[in-house]
Amino acid sequence: MSKWTEYTCSHTGERCYYMRHASGLPIYVWPKEGYASSYAVFATDYGAIDTAYIDPETGKTVELPAGIAHYLEHKLFENEECDAFERYAKTGANANAYTSFDHTAYLFSCTQNLTESLEILLDFVQDPYFTEQTVEKERGIIGQEIRMCEDSPSRTVFCNLLTALYYRHPVRIDIAGTVDSIAEITPELLYGCYESFYDLQNMVLSVSGNVTCEQVEEVADRLLKPSRGNVPPRAPVAEPHTAAQARIEVRMPVAEPLFYLGYKVPLDGMKSESPQALAAAEVLQEILGSRANPLYADLMRRGLINASFGLEYFDGPGYGVWILGGESKDPEAVCEAFRAEIVRLKREGVTSEEFEAARNAVYGRLVSQFDNVESCGDLVLEAHFAERSPFAALDAVAALDVKAVQDRMERDFSEEAAALSLVLPLEQKG
Repeated sequence: MSKWTEYTCSHTGERCYYMRHASGLPIYVWPKEGYASSYAVFATDYGAIDTAYIDPETGKTVELPAGIAHYLEHKLFENEECDAFERYAKTGANANAYTSFDHTAYLFSCTQNLTESLEILLDFVQDPYFTEQTVEKERGIIGQEIRMCEDSPSRTVFCNLLTALYYRHPVRIDIAGTVDSIAEITPELLYGCYESFYDLQNMVLSVSGNVTCEQVEEVADRLLKPSRGNVPPRAPVAEPHTAAQARIEVRMPVAEPLFYLGYKVPLDGMKSESPQALAAAEVLQEILGSRANPLYADLMRRGLINASFGLEYFDGPGYGVWILGGESKDPEAVCEAFRAEIVRLKREGVTSEEFEAARNAVYGRLVSQFDNVESCGDLVLEAHFAERSPFAALDAVAALDVKAVQDRMERDFSEEAAALSLVLPLEQKG
């Protein structure tokens, strides 16, 4: 175990192990004694927002078609002989993949044949195969997916909000891109993006559950290829702190209006937020949006919100967004009520009782994630890409004070940085 660094959670005693493999790949293993299942995720720090990068040799900005990271994720499962899902079917593993705004991940869960399934994962992600025919075939599939999303009211209200909030940051563009943007994607572009961003130094492997470090290291030693190095940096984006527009609305065939009220957080550069800042956001989210808030109960009693209502904060390199909403017969009234609540909390402050109750709820929610092998693996992945230790989030919540939450309230909720996205029912004829 001399190659492995041990991380121990001071609050629960959980242990996670880390090593930088000789190939350049960071590897985390989180053994869960007594668990029958295992989970592995192999991810790259490359996602939908990476539509431009700095060429390390020329220093010039290289532009890429929107949606290419998602397109690459789809194509990587195929090689010249078969589909990776066919190989997983023989081991009994449940496999999947996803592209987020800032990373792409390939994953599986299993209760048996962990070694064999891990071999498949490390093999196909390192073995791209693209031809004119297979790329063209995928264009039709993804184009259909894009059109289906355009017909989805819930997807539309979310994407429109980001378009209203952001002027330039590529988070404003749908993860899948557009029909026009994916028309520009070629095998050469896919190979170029793969060579640039699917470098082992830009990736991470996280395995949790019924597993040992020795198991993972043995497979890694056999299958990992050396890092090529020289991963290009993301191109910086000069994004104003104000919202691009205050309101955006469309009409679609919905029974009740859908709405999202969003607040754009002033973040500069392309770095993620600190564990302390995110802990304050988690607690503030609990104070503002949980069912314990009297405002939530009042809006439910008045029939202005239903179970679809929610409030969350999400962030990534250069972007951070508070988003609240759902379905309502009167979105304007709900937004007015929450705006008034924000003003009140800024004026009167968060009480120590509110703070402690919310912090305890967040702390308990984080600890409960340790009981799920998938949550453990994803927690480690996200922590690595944000350049923090696996248990930093829990440590930050435990050490949080009410002032940090109040400061966050003062900073994040500016009406100049707010936008409202609405999907309204179709107008009645006659």
